[in-house]
Amino acid sequence: MTTKIIIAGPRGKMGKEAVQLVRETEAFQLAAVVDSKNAGKIVKELPDMPDEQAPVFDDMRTCLEETDADVLIDLTTPAAGKQHLELALDHHVRPVVGTTGFSEADVEKLREKTEAKELGAIIAPNFAVGAILMMKLSQMAARYFSDAEIIEMHHDNKLDAPSGTAAKTASLINEVRPHKQQGHPDEKEDLDGARGAEVDGLHIHSVRLPGLVAHQEVLFGGAGQTFKIRHDSMNRQSFMPGVKLAVENVLHLNTLVYGLENIME
Repeated sequence: MTTKIIIAGPRGKMGKEAVQLVRETEAFQLAAVVDSKNAGKIVKELPDMPDEQAPVFDDMRTCLEETDADVLIDLTTPAAGKQHLELALDHHVRPVVGTTGFSEADVEKLREKTEAKELGAIIAPNFAVGAILMMKLSQMAARYFSDAEIIEMHHDNKLDAPSGTAAKTASLINEVRPHKQQGHPDEKEDLDGARGAEVDGLHIHSVRLPGLVAHQEVLFGGAGQTFKIRHDSMNRQSFMPGVKLAVENVLHLNTLVYGLENIME
């Protein structure tokens, strides 16, 4: 069976990799792409794109109405991703969304919609399989180390801070450890923000520098010892096995799954 796929955001670094993934996967077919500036063209006419004949639309609704597709891969922005996800569900297309910025209320509302329509959807703050393992191992370690801090490092064009991966890691850690206000009870910041953001006593530090892609360290401390878990994505190819896994799994879901870790055995 061939899975027909729409890609939103094909000219971005992630989008280009996703187009190549679909092209190289025998069971996938590129049905169309959505790009705000190139309506009426075909994919091969876009800069740095392979020889693909799929049409380019500048409007998601029009694309969904005129394209026979099974899955939407959305690699755009949080605002566009939310809108595109709902439009996909309205047109019985299963969305795989790789943007962050969804609140718990957003996720619950969208989950209700997927279940009402008996369609699957996946929102993944991070598609890197190694990053998912880092989060799972961090939750495991938090059962034994109650003191932890997160340092996430990304390229300087990233818009949100902290990253969705860091926020998800903090959430997973706080599910298993008791609330703890870390550091000295009387500590104070001589410079605002020196201790980073705080999530239920756990601190997150965000670094933004050119040359970085996506990196995270989770540092644990205990009596006489420290423990560090680190993941590094050197390029956007590192995310494609996770995108492929999400596309293959979303076809068999009838609810919304938030986080790739929930479909990894």
